[in-house]
Amino acid sequence: MYDKESSAAKPQFEMADKDQEDRFVRFVERMAARSDGLVRLFDRGDYFSAHGPDALLIAEQVYKTTNVLKYLGSPSSRPGSSSSAKGLPSVTVSMTLAKAFLRDCLTSKQMRIEIYEPVDGAGGRKNHTQWHLAKQASPGNLSQVEDLLFAHEDLLANAVSMALRVHIKDGVRTVGAAFVDVQDKTIGVAEFPEDEHYGNTESLIIQLGIKECIMQEDAKHVDHELAKVRMLVERCGVIVTERKASEFQPSSVVQDLGRLLDDTHANVLPEHDLKQAMSALSALISYLGLLSDSLVHGTFKLHNHDLSQYMKLDASAVKALNLMPNPELGGNKNMSLYGLLNYCRTSQGQRLLARWLKQPLVNLHSILERQNIVGMFVDDTVTRATIQDDCLKKIPDFHRISKRFHRGQAGLEDVVRVYQAVQVLPRIIEHLEQVKEANPQHGQVLDTRFTDALRGHSDMLDKYAEMVENTIDLDELQNHNFVLLPTLDNELQRYRDELIAVRDQLDAEHKRVGRALGLDLDKKLHLENHQVYKYSFRITKAEAGLIRNKKQYIELSTQKSGTIFTTETLRELSEQFSDLQEGYEQKQRHLVKEVVQIAASYIPVFEQLDDLIAALDVILSFAQIAVSAPIPYVKPAIKEKGSGDVVIHGARHPCLEVQDDIQFIANDHEMRKGTSEFHVITGPNMGGKSTYIRQLGTIALMAQIGCFVPADSAELPIFDCILARVGAGDSQLKGVSTFMAEMLETATILRSATRDSLIIIDELGRGTSTYDGFGLAWAISEHIANNIRCFCLFATHFHELTTLADQLEWVKNLQVRAEVRQAPEGSKQDREITLLYQVVDGHSDQSFGIHVAELARFPESVVKLAKRKAEELEDFGDGPAPQPKLPKAEVEAGTELMRSFLETWRSRTEGASEEQQLEELRRTADEFKERFEGNAWVQKAVEGL
Repeated sequence: MYDKESSAAKPQFEMADKDQEDRFVRFVERMAARSDGLVRLFDRGDYFSAHGPDALLIAEQVYKTTNVLKYLGSPSSRPGSSSSAKGLPSVTVSMTLAKAFLRDCLTSKQMRIEIYEPVDGAGGRKNHTQWHLAKQASPGNLSQVEDLLFAHEDLLANAVSMALRVHIKDGVRTVGAAFVDVQDKTIGVAEFPEDEHYGNTESLIIQLGIKECIMQEDAKHVDHELAKVRMLVERCGVIVTERKASEFQPSSVVQDLGRLLDDTHANVLPEHDLKQAMSALSALISYLGLLSDSLVHGTFKLHNHDLSQYMKLDASAVKALNLMPNPELGGNKNMSLYGLLNYCRTSQGQRLLARWLKQPLVNLHSILERQNIVGMFVDDTVTRATIQDDCLKKIPDFHRISKRFHRGQAGLEDVVRVYQAVQVLPRIIEHLEQVKEANPQHGQVLDTRFTDALRGHSDMLDKYAEMVENTIDLDELQNHNFVLLPTLDNELQRYRDELIAVRDQLDAEHKRVGRALGLDLDKKLHLENHQVYKYSFRITKAEAGLIRNKKQYIELSTQKSGTIFTTETLRELSEQFSDLQEGYEQKQRHLVKEVVQIAASYIPVFEQLDDLIAALDVILSFAQIAVSAPIPYVKPAIKEKGSGDVVIHGARHPCLEVQDDIQFIANDHEMRKGTSEFHVITGPNMGGKSTYIRQLGTIALMAQIGCFVPADSAELPIFDCILARVGAGDSQLKGVSTFMAEMLETATILRSATRDSLIIIDELGRGTSTYDGFGLAWAISEHIANNIRCFCLFATHFHELTTLADQLEWVKNLQVRAEVRQAPEGSKQDREITLLYQVVDGHSDQSFGIHVAELARFPESVVKLAKRKAEELEDFGDGPAPQPKLPKAEVEAGTELMRSFLETWRSRTEGASEEQQLEELRRTADEFKERFEGNAWVQKAVEGL
């Protein structure tokens, strides 16, 4: 994202002398240790500088080279110093590049930032050897840098912060949570019982799209329960900020809320009885510094968040279903469900889409209402496109503009942008009326949800439009001038009349000089309002000889664009125009302030209108993807919770079917209570098992956000949660192995799932020995099938699990088909295998793993050894397999080498398509080739072949 400008001239350090440079280096090295995930920049006026690890980070990510580094000061030998043998690594970066980098740190990389400014010295001069922390920000707290970094950038996701408080009494856990969305002026609280795995807390974090979580400091060292919660929060991709325990005291929170809320009864709200939530809220208000910002007092709304109003999702499900973009997968927007569905035309619509994806509905009436409205626009493509392209594209971010009005930072341009949006509202209402008339069956829903409310807001804003038309010169907008009507004030009118008169005299002088020099006014002689020389003439260098040595023409400058000159008359007129312009603007500023104040009184209407526009934008986006997909989506039939079966014909994975060079094979899903509610899916590696189970979860989620789904037909019940176990990653830095992470996720599933849940499990038990893994897989699958009795898809390579279908009649075996043929003569392979990507009844008794290794171009000796060992172990009931005649250390080294290879391949292919996985497998095999061939255990085995 930085490449475009990285070739621009890099700012140079401005150090007075070597002594100042050394003093600055010593200052940097005396600063507190830099924690992981923190970036420090120094504001030097026209540019920023970074030092130590931060300089290396910017060199790598912004400039893509370390050649930009400069080493300041003398090399330091102090332990822990950030200086290298050459000195302190340093780099400068322009304001534009620095802001882009910092925005990326806060929104994509989930990092904290600190910006330092020089201390004021004697005579008001800046002391560039002593600096103070001027601004700091984190993903959930952008208030200090919002104007600096996001003044001209739309926020596509709200910065939502949360604080958690865990209370245990008599063995009963209670979690108190508080969250603040500064963008939407919302304060929320929740208090609920928890089990030891904190599944409700995880769901709450996902539902709210939390960016940062405030927790009591030292929890990871002192309190085991809070350390467990911290690990869960970080697993959800949320940054954790520690605060002192003393801040989690609810003593003053009632008084604080009285100042922040717009409710006159704030002191007697029922939420005050939630003691743990109020403790968390106290810490959060302190951290965000809300009380110190008087402009936000009386603007917030408080609500008690009910977890049960939305489908619960765990972090693994969010990852498995590819809900949100993953920067590691590149810029292909269709790799995530958010990117695929995002045809929104407004930034508020994009923010709401992200929220809806994490808050699928569980109320049948609400789901059907959304579906019916989407269906109307699916049927009327012309009206949908007209509203999107002709209307919504002209709608600004009202929440952002409202904030500018509220802080007194708005100007005439903001007033006009709102006016232009107000002019669009009648057209939107007219189009909605047309859609209603064409859909008499569901038209009333459209009125209730959108048209009536939009009409009410449009009527309220008529006075606003009238005010703008009576105060702002709309004719000047075509010249990009935002000015008031001169008729608004007698003095303003006088200034305007005199400016017009002077402008006429400027034009007359232009014509006079043109005639005198014999130059065409449009092509040869230009009258310009220059930034430095004010009104002046410009001619090309070729015609500069016409004015040389002539006293009446005063040459000012020669530039690439030509020679700039003036005359005595033009100079006097230019000064006169400049003085009048300054007087006009000074008088206008006072009047503009009054106009802006009137416009600011409409803030409540703007914010309500913003919510409506965002919802309409997302609905239209759902309709667009439904008709623009390679095969149009269909409206799913939704049944009440617990009363329906899963019957989907021609199901497709929405993200995979739109990828280039992929011809997607559709499959059916049929899961019926009592007969086929638990599916065990077996089949070859790379055969499509993972895609098959994930696509059902994705389709279920899409159905419950009101979207149409990628299938020929679909019938689904409402699920209360989607829980997934699809490839846990290592977290060694947190003391959690792959297998432990897998077990923690599975434990949460077993505790959280109900009869109305959907569980998808992929390859459970791979992180331990075959026997332990199979035992756990069997026990877990049997528990889900016997005790929970919810819909479950269980993909596995433990083919013995298929015998579960012989014991339980509601367990069904499915397999992904593969066609096996004898390889032609001369081929290095014994057989050829074609993956058909079709899911059919039955079970597979082999996984073709060695075949996949051959496709990845494993060394031939390794493939032969693998076949031999597989044959030895096929009938393990006849006795133990022969032990290799090598030292135990050699065998373990070979085993560890294979494990390292597989883990390396797996870590590089998280979320990748099957084709990408195969290509990465080949590359990884090439990297390990020499190590495979050099292993003594492998060589000994090859000799015996």
